[in-house]
Amino acid sequence: MAATMTLARPSLPEPSPEALALSERLAALVGGEIDAAGGWIGFDRYMELALYAPGLGYYAAGTRKFGSGPEGGDFVTAPEISPLFAGALAVQAAQVLAQTSPRIVEFGAGSGRLAADLLAALDERGVAVERYEIVEPSPDLRERQRALIADARVRWLEVPPEGVCGVMLANEVLDVMPVRLFVRRGEAVDERGVMLRGGALVFGTRPAERTLAEAVTEIESEVGRLPDGYGSEVGLAARGWMRSAAQWLEHGILLAIDYGFPRREYYHPQRLMGTLMCHYRHRSHADPLWLPGLNDITAHVDFSAMAQAAHDAGLDVLGYASQAHFLVNCGLLDAVGRAGTAQASGAAHRLVSEAEMGELFKVLAVGRGIDTPLLGFTRGDRTHTL
Repeated sequence: MAATMTLARPSLPEPSPEALALSERLAALVGGEIDAAGGWIGFDRYMELALYAPGLGYYAAGTRKFGSGPEGGDFVTAPEISPLFAGALAVQAAQVLAQTSPRIVEFGAGSGRLAADLLAALDERGVAVERYEIVEPSPDLRERQRALIADARVRWLEVPPEGVCGVMLANEVLDVMPVRLFVRRGEAVDERGVMLRGGALVFGTRPAERTLAEAVTEIESEVGRLPDGYGSEVGLAARGWMRSAAQWLEHGILLAIDYGFPRREYYHPQRLMGTLMCHYRHRSHADPLWLPGLNDITAHVDFSAMAQAAHDAGLDVLGYASQAHFLVNCGLLDAVGRAGTAQASGAAHRLVSEAEMGELFKVLAVGRGIDTPLLGFTRGDRTHTL
């Protein structure tokens, strides 16, 4: 029998009756899968359903996710803060597009703000972009993006293209890929999954199967034996995505921008229960089983694992830096000076401050056929830490 655990429910604003009904439908769907699987499913499957179940998951239903203010969504991404973010990315993109072809592919474009601002910034720099493709599996988000972007160069894809020559972008994509949860128990490794108890979703553990146990062994071979009771997550899906990206990219770079750490920081003994976090109406909490479908569920990115997966799949690791260093290297401060407004200064502070997004968020560049050092990593490159 698997052990179970129930987290204290967070004290957060109650959802509307309509939203609550949607969550209850998703919980029933999850419960049906648990029953069909014999009473337990892995957390990765739960996370996949909670975020992406058609018509019910967080990214597949019609609720607003992005924006500021109490009614503006659940969180704010860098592109929503200021066009300065896309303007800095345009500097890096222009360097690579000059060596490849005028094509950009963005994965998981969110509100569409980055695409709109990046095209405008490249146009202002006189850089021609012939194709801007958005790989977006969510019908709801595709419609929201179309409503924002009025540009004939943009088209939407449900599956990634192959033979890409140019720039591929993944801004806050890896952190929402399903993760598997583990706990070190003496000499053994357990996997945390989801069960039903009294009709409610609860965490339950069972012995880890070989793939997960081997992943934990790999982690410990680098960081040392983890303490008894130590729990965290492993992003096997993100590793698989990175290996696939190597197949899609023929010539150019992939920029992955997200919050995370190198492996030795990620699995530090003091980070006892991992990085799993949820976002609901601009508040953060740590109970992913509360109101499934209404919360964003994220985990930080193990950038060492991403770099290794890219390298093993034939890509070159071209740079790894904090978001602050990357944006400053790409001329963010000069752009703020040209703008000369308090609004621009405030936005730049949020993007580069260590107390805001500047240090927690990292930029990883991998690619193929690029020999020139990338502008975004001229100072502060931390590739040696991966």
